Amino acid sequence: MSTNTQSDFESLRTRLHRAIPGGAHTYSRGDDQFPSVAPPLLERAKGAYVWDTAGNRFLDYGMALRTVTVGYADDRINAAAMAQIANGVNLTRASLIELIAAETLIDLIPSIDMVKFAKNGSNVTTAAVKIARAFTGRRYVCVPRQQPFFSFDDWFIGTTALKRGIPAEHASTTLVFDYNDIDSLKAHFDAHPGEIAAVMMEPATALTPCPATCDKQGKWPATGICVTCDCNPENFLQKVQRLCRAQGALFILDEMITGFRWHLQGAQTFFGVTPDITTFGKGMANGFSVAAVGGRREVMEVGAINREGMERTFLLSTTHGAEMPGLGAFVETVRIYRSEDVVGHHWRYCSTLAKGIAQVATKHGLSEQIHTEGPAVALNLVARDRDGAVSAPLRTLLAQELLKRGVMMPCIAVSQAHGDREIELTLDALDGALTVYGQALDQGVDGLLQGPVVRPVFRSHN
Repeated sequence: MSTNTQSDFESLRTRLHRAIPGGAHTYSRGDDQFPSVAPPLLERAKGAYVWDTAGNRFLDYGMALRTVTVGYADDRINAAAMAQIANGVNLTRASLIELIAAETLIDLIPSIDMVKFAKNGSNVTTAAVKIARAFTGRRYVCVPRQQPFFSFDDWFIGTTALKRGIPAEHASTTLVFDYNDIDSLKAHFDAHPGEIAAVMMEPATALTPCPATCDKQGKWPATGICVTCDCNPENFLQKVQRLCRAQGALFILDEMITGFRWHLQGAQTFFGVTPDITTFGKGMANGFSVAAVGGRREVMEVGAINREGMERTFLLSTTHGAEMPGLGAFVETVRIYRSEDVVGHHWRYCSTLAKGIAQVATKHGLSEQIHTEGPAVALNLVARDRDGAVSAPLRTLLAQELLKRGVMMPCIAVSQAHGDREIELTLDALDGALTVYGQALDQGVDGLLQGPVVRPVFRSHN
């Protein structure tokens, strides 16, 4: 590997922050989310790898903020997108690929009868809230506090620590409850009878709906559909769905991350629920900008124009929402999902990775400090100190040492392009990184950690 010098890094960072507020177009890509040894800029990617501007190659576990599921620059998906570029990119009326893409998603997801496309997740989650309010005539929306992001719009961001620029009343109709605590959600319905339009939530993160899906032996299956059995009574999502139905509120699942990773038909199929509205995004088109909001017909038709005399709802109207290259990529990505069991590959790879991480940690006597949590497709790598407390300085040090060994791991998101060789590279890098980690446990991170500790995106001050 060639290397960038810190002076190179500082020059690039200076240019970035002079031109772009935050230095990137997503706060999750910002300098404060990576160790200081991470390259400020990446130039290209292929398969499971990214290259920086000096030609250094890294095995990537960020996969473009979880959007790339097949592999970077997949030739088949790129060709499908380029075919739509040749067709004109964006037309004066609805395009043929727009209809094909809509019918593709409707055919794939049982809970969806109609769909609207957009370019990012915030647009469709906010649209879902508008649909729910228009359909029910109610004002409040409930979201779980353990799930950190639903939209950059005021209705959600106003509930976080980042309140600057947001009038307090804009978030006053967003109510927060605790995931896996049905009573905390019921309390809102009791406090606001007949006023809650919807409950919006991710089906799961590393935190899963209790009781967890199992194979009757308390273990997550390698692949498959959640089947309620004697050891798995009604799960939390099913309880939320039942409560919403009883109260006349809409049940909205945000499958921005879980979609096309947990199950081809979404985590809703995995966990045995049927939402009224679903939002998708990150896994739809292998990195191309495509998001969607879909649901049952009577709900989605609040945005219709062919229902004579019905009061209109300005649902979602974006010039680039149905841009053709992304939708062509989506249709081809779904074809690959169907024919090559990409989702099953994600489960198997991450299951193997989790076992390997545990083995390497045990080898170093660090099984109490380094471990994964969550099911295979939603793994979270945890770094603890000697007292068992989660440690941001140690987690930053671990990420730093992995980067020095060619592995970029801001999270654990994989693609079909990750295979046996990538498992080997990852575990070899972890083996070396844990030698340094062990030193830090004994002497602290001073002298070992280069630069500042990674900090949360959702904090009130820099």
